[in-house]
Amino acid sequence: MRRRSLLIAVPAGLATLAACGDDDSGSSSNASDSASPEASATSAPPPPKIVDGPLPAITAGTKFGEKPTVAKGSGEPSKDLAVKTVVAGGGKAVAENDFIAADYLGQIWQSAKVFDNSYDRKTPIVIQLAQGSIIDGWRYALTGKKTGSRVEFSVPPTWGYGEQGSEQAGIKGDDTLVFVVDVQDTFNAKSSAQGKKVPQDDAALPKVGTNTDGKAPSIEVPKADAPKKLAAEYVLEGDGAEVGAQDSVLVQYKGVLWDGGKEFDSTYGRKQLTSFSLQQVVKGWAQGLTGKKVGSRVLIVIPPDLGYGDSPPEGSGIKKDSTLVFSVDILAKM
Repeated sequence: MRRRSLLIAVPAGLATLAACGDDDSGSSSNASDSASPEASATSAPPPPKIVDGPLPAITAGTKFGEKPTVAKGSGEPSKDLAVKTVVAGGGKAVAENDFIAADYLGQIWQSAKVFDNSYDRKTPIVIQLAQGSIIDGWRYALTGKKTGSRVEFSVPPTWGYGEQGSEQAGIKGDDTLVFVVDVQDTFNAKSSAQGKKVPQDDAALPKVGTNTDGKAPSIEVPKADAPKKLAAEYVLEGDGAEVGAQDSVLVQYKGVLWDGGKEFDSTYGRKQLTSFSLQQVVKGWAQGLTGKKVGSRVLIVIPPDLGYGDSPPEGSGIKKDSTLVFSVDILAKM
């Protein structure tokens, strides 16, 4: 049994702990209010046969990163999953259960009606290629593709939204869907922040390791009194977008107690990334990460009044009025 993150599902500004159970917290996404490729709650069909076509032509916006225009499907679509790499990237290969950052456009084969696209929102989707998190057509079409690739594929209902379709998006139960996806990045349990090292000159604060190999960084807590106020400092400074107070983020993190330096929670130990809204975590996390850049590793020292105070999660190993120390790698904004 796997323990859930201490930082998730936070009533009244505090996080709660589920001592055991399946950890499905990493599969959330806030792509948009329109029809994103998130999965519906149905049982998984058998794996599809993957074929080369047919697929409609991309008539404009043909370069990676450009919003594509896709022609109407000609004739009957394949009953299998048709997949074509339009632009071959040279980056990391995507594995099943990875999180990916991608721009995409989706339309209906028969009508060429675009039901959703991320290009107009100017915000890539960040979503996990895991069963139950995304429609199966995406999982099978994108697994093995490399970042920097543009992939076009058609998804029959079996591996899309099923017989129920998606009323919200105007997708009927017999509609085949066409997607063009620009795979920008991929993240998994071995991912690390890749920012520039920032001097850690304050002797009153913990020192955090700067390794970028996906392993948990060291945290050395000074033998001194804990600060009374929140501290949030770059260890590695990334060059991505700043995180807003309303944003959701995808992270690696490790938490230790100021008193004694004992680890009480870590994504590295679970070998699973975590995603959450900054409105759903302890106040010290929300305040400490707001304004920090994607791609960064951040040291956060959280005093009790911005952490768990006198109500720490049962079974967490955290005593009342504990000061908490975190190393947080901000991998993506969701």
